[in-house]
Amino acid sequence: METSSSVGAGGSVAGGAGGLAARLGDEVVRRLIGRITQAGGSREWIEVRAPFTGERLAAIPRGTADDVREAVDRARRAQARWAGVDHGARARPFLRFHDLLLERQDEVLDLIQLETGKARVHAFEEVADAAIVARHYARRAGEYLRPRRRRGAVPGLTTTWELRHPVGVVGVIAPWNYPLSLAVTDTIPALLAGNAAILKPDRQTSLTALWVVDLLQEAGLPADLFQVVTGEGEEVGAALVDAVDYVAFTGSTATGRVVARRAAERLIGSSLELGGKNPMIVLADADLDRAVDGAVRGCFANAGQLCISIERLYLEAPIHDAFVERFVERTRRLRLGASLDYDADVGSLVSAKQLAAVEAHVRDAVEKGATVLAGGRARPDLGPYFYEPTILTGVTEAMRVHSEETFGPVVSVYRVESAEEAVERANASRYGLNASLWTRDARLGRRLAARLEAGTVNVNEVYSAAWASVDAPMGGLKESGLGRRHGEEGILKYTEPQTVAVQRWAPLALPTRFDAGRASRVASAALRLLRWLPGV
Repeated sequence: METSSSVGAGGSVAGGAGGLAARLGDEVVRRLIGRITQAGGSREWIEVRAPFTGERLAAIPRGTADDVREAVDRARRAQARWAGVDHGARARPFLRFHDLLLERQDEVLDLIQLETGKARVHAFEEVADAAIVARHYARRAGEYLRPRRRRGAVPGLTTTWELRHPVGVVGVIAPWNYPLSLAVTDTIPALLAGNAAILKPDRQTSLTALWVVDLLQEAGLPADLFQVVTGEGEEVGAALVDAVDYVAFTGSTATGRVVARRAAERLIGSSLELGGKNPMIVLADADLDRAVDGAVRGCFANAGQLCISIERLYLEAPIHDAFVERFVERTRRLRLGASLDYDADVGSLVSAKQLAAVEAHVRDAVEKGATVLAGGRARPDLGPYFYEPTILTGVTEAMRVHSEETFGPVVSVYRVESAEEAVERANASRYGLNASLWTRDARLGRRLAARLEAGTVNVNEVYSAAWASVDAPMGGLKESGLGRRHGEEGILKYTEPQTVAVQRWAPLALPTRFDAGRASRVASAALRLLRWLPGV
């Protein structure tokens, strides 16, 4: 496993000017912390440390239920004004945000890396994603939300329209693994639908979330329309669900169940993107070089800390050995490191807790008979939470790594005898978030993709093709979630539909001059006639 010479003896990061805290800058931290909504009074603080070195980065306020209520009160006042703004004017700050984000990406790339420990190439995925989503919804929100003419009860007599109104204040609960992407890509459509939004970021990645709010306000978004409350999920997250009109949550399946129950008690809507144990299938006719490259990216992007990454690899027997040989060789050549540039291929895990979870899965598998083909070791020589990209074979149902989400740089490889077996085994999971399928036969690929039990399926790609197709919905089946982000569904979920029907001339009631029996016979004759009119 190659290593990047990025961590110096003094704990500094290559390209930096001293330690991590110096790289970030006290002035920047103070400015970002100033964006946090607080209700006043004494304040406890949460220390945030950099995964690359364990060095202190900053301290963020431990928010309270009072802070949440203060934020929601301010958001409701701002939302009442924003809801009256036309779609074209709403779009302008987001198009400006798109441009500013690309112009100043180095600032947030540093920040993402310092908070998460990911490699810069994977941090850039977040910048690209946020820019794509901002552009898409800024241009398409008016179309998605326009009043739509619906077929009336009686042609010529009833004119019916479907209108869309904002729900009010949306709560967004975002995880640490993609702190830019998941903070803003759910929020942008909510705001463009006429809502306000309150974001509760993970405690580890609050500064990235605050940077996004700062940039959006610089781009012209009105004050108080998008706010951040930092702190612990048990207090701030729970208070948020209890105060808003809709909640968008990304995180674990276990926590998602809690959020869903709490939202259901209040009869408010929720969308949940949860865990995954995503499969990749490689058929015998696949382009092996492309498939191996895809597997390396799909399994080890963000050190495997990606809800749509690949953790199960099913290889059709004729290409199994050749694929594994190339895959192992490519994996062993990956460069691990903590550089704030593009020198490293794979970064660090985010925390001691995440490292312990990965080590436990691999240790359990090896103790029960699995074989490590590559990796399988922590790398404290690089940083406190580094772990080598790991390939396992001989994995059985008795091993935790077989069915539980690892959320780290670990993949299990399985030989299958046919495409049918591959699909059957891929579907044998309680999760259904993402899947990947590789074949040269496009027709076969589409047919098999439709049988895979996953919210997104990528043919001859691992996750980027479906994820970046933001005009199409993205989300999970089974225990991988409810609702969708992206596309029309990704913005309409933040609205309440209203039907307005205008009746002309004759009312929709039985004529009073007839007795009820005769009137019902006339109505029945009319219904029989309508049966033969096209499109009615």
